[in-house]
Amino acid sequence: MPILPPSSYYDKHYRPGASLIRARQPYLIRNIFTGLGLCTFTISVYVWTINAVAQDDFSDVEIPDAPAAPAQPPHSPHTGVEKSISAAALNERKEERLKSRDA
Repeated sequence: MPILPPSSYYDKHYRPGASLIRARQPYLIRNIFTGLGLCTFTISVYVWTINAVAQDDFSDVEIPDAPAAPAQPPHSPHTGVEKSISAAALNERKEERLKSRDA
């Protein structure tokens, strides 16, 4: 069972036939020049960008001192600094919520 439907441009082994080569021939040179043009443009933009960035001189910019370490790290839920609650306190809160819902 063939994966692709049969075509007059390909043989039974899916190799391009003479008719496909003839059909593509007028566009071969144009496609080559278009590809070379795109590659040349891409490479020239890359080279120009690298050269433009390489010319930057940061010698006149003052580098600040390292910031002082804060007295206490900022609170984050993933730092492990959270206040632990005992199981008894959790049960008390659960009972209070149940009572307030029932009332």
